[in-house]
Amino acid sequence: MNLERSLLQWFGKLILKLCGWQVINRLPPCERYVLVGAPHTSNWDFPFALLAMWATGLRFSWVGKHTLFRGPAGPLMRALDGIPVDRSSGGGLMRYVLRLFKERSKLVLALAPEGTRSYTEAWKPGFYQIALEAKVPIALGYIDYPRRSLGFEQLFEPSGDIEADFAMMREYYRDKVGRHPENQGPVRVKRSL
Repeated sequence: MNLERSLLQWFGKLILKLCGWQVINRLPPCERYVLVGAPHTSNWDFPFALLAMWATGLRFSWVGKHTLFRGPAGPLMRALDGIPVDRSSGGGLMRYVLRLFKERSKLVLALAPEGTRSYTEAWKPGFYQIALEAKVPIALGYIDYPRRSLGFEQLFEPSGDIEADFAMMREYYRDKVGRHPENQGPVRVKRSL
């Protein structure tokens, strides 16, 4: 481990400890997977996820609106392994991410399946379709504000039976509570019209 990563790991652990948070990493070593981050109800989720990533030594990329990568914030967002995406082009994100999985031997991509911090009736299935088509597992990551706990757990191969896999994820996230519980919707598949 290089000095920069050691310092980031120390910093992440220190800040989380000072804030009274615990971080759990039960993921087996794996270089390519989709990391689900839920529940996503607050802007604070991202900084806590970064601290947890540093504290555990995990490294993951994430996608953000292309506008976040403009101006002075752009270099910082890229340094934090952000991937800019213009979501106005329909289906473009999926093709782009699948291409990244084809091109890279190492890629952990963190996605918030709700797609928003606001209440939504269902999760977008894009993360599941990406994992299935890229032939990579899905890892479940969580943030639980009442327990002041963050974690990375349960790596599984998507079976292709989206309803069964979502039932398992629904059970996993059943007791995880976001910063704004009123914005936390059910774990179920969003169906296209």
